[in-house]
Amino acid sequence: MITQIIIFLIGLVVLSWSADKFVYGASALAKNYGVSPMMIGLTIVAMGSSAPEIVVSATASLNGNPNTAVGNAIGSNITNIALVLGITTLIKPLLVSSTTLKRELPVLLLVTLIGVYFLSDNYLSQTEGVILITLFVLVLAIMAWLSLKVEKNDPLNTETTDEIPSNIPTIKAVMWVVVGLVMLPLSAHFLVESAVYMARFFGVSDLVIGLTIIALGTSLPELAASIAGVRKGEDDLVIGNIIGSNIFNILAVLAMPGLIIPSVLDMNVSARDSYAMLGVTILLFLFCFNLRGTRRINRYEGGILVMAFLFYQYWLFK
Repeated sequence: MITQIIIFLIGLVVLSWSADKFVYGASALAKNYGVSPMMIGLTIVAMGSSAPEIVVSATASLNGNPNTAVGNAIGSNITNIALVLGITTLIKPLLVSSTTLKRELPVLLLVTLIGVYFLSDNYLSQTEGVILITLFVLVLAIMAWLSLKVEKNDPLNTETTDEIPSNIPTIKAVMWVVVGLVMLPLSAHFLVESAVYMARFFGVSDLVIGLTIIALGTSLPELAASIAGVRKGEDDLVIGNIIGSNIFNILAVLAMPGLIIPSVLDMNVSARDSYAMLGVTILLFLFCFNLRGTRRINRYEGGILVMAFLFYQYWLFK
């Protein structure tokens, strides 16, 4: 058992590291070829932050564990909002001033409702998987188009530009992309194998292991990045990364089990977990959205999110 825990932890570290290097290389490569920083931030960086979840979900599905894959998608969204954003806001209240975020928030709420609807019958079909991955491509295209329409003085534009790596030789950027593409599936394989072993050892369902230990593990880089971002005053970038990651988790991560292994799912997916995901998404929408302009997510709202996360963990194991 100790061996499996060590394998899981090593797999998690390598998974996070390889995702970071993939995003680093892809962002630098895109910038070298003249892609705007805003487009890189809204597409490559946002998609890259969901890369661990996408690869883990695909690996779990290929291994015949669709509940682990679905749990990873749902659990990551709950963790990103309730834990990552909650803790970040407790450290420092966040200002939501970017018009881009206010366009993305309704998109997140809409795709979350689609995900809840598809999971309502405890079955994720191949057709639903195709619809989700098609919407994923469509959303990527829309975000790329939106990046061309963003005002130069939009705070998200400035914050994104500051974070894109500069003066990276193309050969070095390509090398990191290749390293990421090789190490992501390799580390995900060992992570999923060890997680499934631990779940069975402790008598925990595949769904719960996806909702908890795997979701928490794949979201830890988001927490570190969010804390670093808020300390640098990149409030809109912090929130934007979480919104973009959650959109991609539903459309790309949740699509994997539908495409690879259409299956009947654990009944708790529709009765408990999908509604918990919808609930924290609605909270995020309410905390961020303000028709009159700038909106601040205060510490007490961050406290509500963290309490929601802790209550959900209690709900899972009661």
